[in-house]
Amino acid sequence: MLDARTIKAQDLRGLSPDALAAAAEQMLQRIAEQSKQLDERDKHIGEQSKRIDSQAQAIKWRDAKIESITFQLARLKAWKFGAKTEAMNAEQRALFEETCAADQASLEAQLAQLRGATPGDTPGAGAPDKQPRRQPKREPLAAHLPRVDQRIEPEDTHCPTPECGQPMVRVGEDISERLDIIPAQFFVQRQIRGKWACRCCQLLVQEPAAPQVFDNALPTPGLQAHTVISRFVDHIPYYRQEQINARAGVHTPRSTLAAWSGQTGAQLMSLYEAHRAFVLGSRVVHADETPIALLDPGGGKTKKAYMWAYARGAFEPEPGVVFDFCAGRGGQYPLEFLKGWAGTLVVDAYSGYDAALSLDGRSTAYCLAHARRKFDELVKANASVVAGQAIQRMAWLYKIEADARPLTAEQRLQMRQERSQPLWDEMHVWLQLERTRVPDGSAIAKAIDYSLNHWVGLGRFLLDGDVPIDNNHVENRIRPWALGRRNWLFIGSQLAGERAAVVMSLLQSAKLNGHEPWAYLKDVLTRLPMQLNSRIEELLPHKWQPVG
Repeated sequence: MLDARTIKAQDLRGLSPDALAAAAEQMLQRIAEQSKQLDERDKHIGEQSKRIDSQAQAIKWRDAKIESITFQLARLKAWKFGAKTEAMNAEQRALFEETCAADQASLEAQLAQLRGATPGDTPGAGAPDKQPRRQPKREPLAAHLPRVDQRIEPEDTHCPTPECGQPMVRVGEDISERLDIIPAQFFVQRQIRGKWACRCCQLLVQEPAAPQVFDNALPTPGLQAHTVISRFVDHIPYYRQEQINARAGVHTPRSTLAAWSGQTGAQLMSLYEAHRAFVLGSRVVHADETPIALLDPGGGKTKKAYMWAYARGAFEPEPGVVFDFCAGRGGQYPLEFLKGWAGTLVVDAYSGYDAALSLDGRSTAYCLAHARRKFDELVKANASVVAGQAIQRMAWLYKIEADARPLTAEQRLQMRQERSQPLWDEMHVWLQLERTRVPDGSAIAKAIDYSLNHWVGLGRFLLDGDVPIDNNHVENRIRPWALGRRNWLFIGSQLAGERAAVVMSLLQSAKLNGHEPWAYLKDVLTRLPMQLNSRIEELLPHKWQPVG
């Protein structure tokens, strides 16, 4: 039989009709097979073309998405580094920076997913950069944190080569560290005191219960410290603490939490008085005050009370701050608090301190930062050229103060007299001259008058190496009360304000001395029941040392 794939025209000549019909049939089958193959190939090509088109669309969408996110990231960075943050207050600036950080991390994570990279790799869209952007070096995780090791080893430590199969030898390891946390866990502390009896003597022996700050109290010193610190350091109101504890299955009504804090504050009173004496033992004391809303149950609203702050001198090696809650802002409050103290009081020019400063043995140092702010407001409003010149002259003085800060009081005073005194005298003459050139009643005239009227007190730092140039030291110490105002909204009573002053005085001073607040307060509450009054100073923040 002829093969239809190799048949030629001359082969068809002389074939019988039957043979010719068979050859034609064979050729038709061959043509049908080829047609079928062509159809399948066309179908495959069509599917491949659709797949290519789909991939091209996906790539196009991804590139557009990368371009869009890259633009958003660039714009965010421009906002972050180009924003005029001086137009924001401290709260707005903090919120702005937090939001920028969160948005940037989100955009970088989206870019990483689109590129199949890890977050933080953000080269431009398209081909990767020839020189990858240098990433900031991450700070190592704190050495004091406990390490929990996760060992990851191959299931089979024999050589995977079929011809070998010998046991392998461990030659090293790679270690990576990530930060983790276990949320606060409540547990029940049980004290089991054994009873021992002598059957012969009918005698029972048992160790007494460990002394506690409060008899028959439910919370341990650790829980008391946690509750107080959550309130006064982390500024978490009691109702939110109640909700947080409930998530752990522990029912602590806000009234109970408040009662624990009240008992804690009462127990710390003797330590507070000793700490107050320590702070007022400094020859240089900073003072400032800030308003606190006090609930007025009879009037059904709040009224303005004040938290007064007194801090040891900015150059003292052992820092400390003490707070005094008062119903008002009158001069009788610092007069009463500072009874028996003598030295230099660093304050702003508020007249409420005049009565306290009028006594013998006391001198006044005014805050140059307050004088500077009056000129700074005019500079920001672009309202005075003279104000800008005054700011520059003060900047020279602050530069000298930065150089003098690590020196001793004698060396600091010598540097001030050699470098600052000439600038100070020159600025005095300049201010007097400029005052004659500006109209009375103008904003710049008021700024100049403030400095000239308080010139002696503003220049006190030139006479004493222990006196700082401004009062920013105590302003930083009083800042936590501003944070508390936003969270607590108000103080519930006069007694509550006094209790808050006691707790905050000790905790803020503990932080100033480098102590972790919870560790400090827990240890103090544990040791207080056994501490002799004659040795109470051992528990003060500047002297405290953890046991063991």
